[in-house]
Amino acid sequence: MSRTPPVVVPLRDFVAYFLRLGAVGFGGPIALVGYMQRDLVEDRRWVSPEDYKEGIALAQLAPGPLAAQLAIYLGWVRAGVLGATLVGLAFVLPSFILVMALAAAYVRYGGIDWMQGAFYGVGAAVIGIIARSAWKLARSTLGKARLLWVMFAASALTTAITETEVVALFLLCGVVGAATVRPLPRVALAVFPWPLLLTGLHGPAGGPVLWKLAWYFSAAGAFVFGSGLAIVPFLHGGVVNEFGWLTEQQFLDAVAVAMITPGPVVITVAFIGYLVAGPVGATVAAIATFLPCYLLVVGPAPYFRKYAQNPRIKGFVDGVTAAASGAIAGAAFVLGRRAIVDGWTLAIALGALAAMSFLKKAPEPIVIVSAGILGILLRG
Repeated sequence: MSRTPPVVVPLRDFVAYFLRLGAVGFGGPIALVGYMQRDLVEDRRWVSPEDYKEGIALAQLAPGPLAAQLAIYLGWVRAGVLGATLVGLAFVLPSFILVMALAAAYVRYGGIDWMQGAFYGVGAAVIGIIARSAWKLARSTLGKARLLWVMFAASALTTAITETEVVALFLLCGVVGAATVRPLPRVALAVFPWPLLLTGLHGPAGGPVLWKLAWYFSAAGAFVFGSGLAIVPFLHGGVVNEFGWLTEQQFLDAVAVAMITPGPVVITVAFIGYLVAGPVGATVAAIATFLPCYLLVVGPAPYFRKYAQNPRIKGFVDGVTAAASGAIAGAAFVLGRRAIVDGWTLAIALGALAAMSFLKKAPEPIVIVSAGILGILLRG
């Protein structure tokens, strides 16, 4: 396949673009991917259309947040492992710093009435946005394939009933998706001693907690397919139900913070890590989540072009995407039972859903901030 030669620019300019995108790129993974296509492929021609399409395919195939993986792949195309590393750091760093600041304020001032009021409104709005995202992702990826919709429904019901993401179901849906194409082939921390840096909502955290954070968020990063919102049900099952690190409301607040900050939605893990174990916990959670997606892009990238069109691989991705879409829908139900507590929160959730569905130019941050202001007014 012949490739359109891209315009060669200094690596610092390429990295600077992703630093800006990570700082001002609102709208979630689909919007961020669209910005890259518009800016890098169509306007500046820094990336060839072929490389962009292959990056999208790899990001959909491998577990990990879609936008972050695409950015890492494009960095690899531009300058190998060095380019992938610098681009990945530049893309995630702005939102990580912002989330750290918000987490510090939450720990310090979380009991203040205005912040509780803001999350009263924001939490309800997030439910509407998550529901809209699940439906949009399902429509765009499942099409008219009945089997994929069955997988979607099964995953949604399982998540709603068990209140956690069942990873085995993800893998089963992937295997079924691959099997329907052709017969299956052979399947080829440092702990800081300073208490201040380890202090979250419940005081200083010990080494065992940091290791649990590292292990759990590594698993989370290895099973997030497609949209960053797919990590929500997985995190809910562990952070709230299994380990009891956060309450339902605190977890919903963490998701809300990720929605109002630029960059990848998966950065919510840094907020959760901070609440559990302070700045060190945030750093451990972020590294543990993003490191698997980085390795799963840089590792197979040199060989991916040979197998990108393999129908078995496409079938597996279709099945996993269907399960991920269903899990997001189930998560909206699980979280909605806690966030929608009265008529006002129901109205805010429905208003956010309507705004995202019918107002094409309504940015998610504007919807979230508006809901927060309304929550402050109502609770005030």
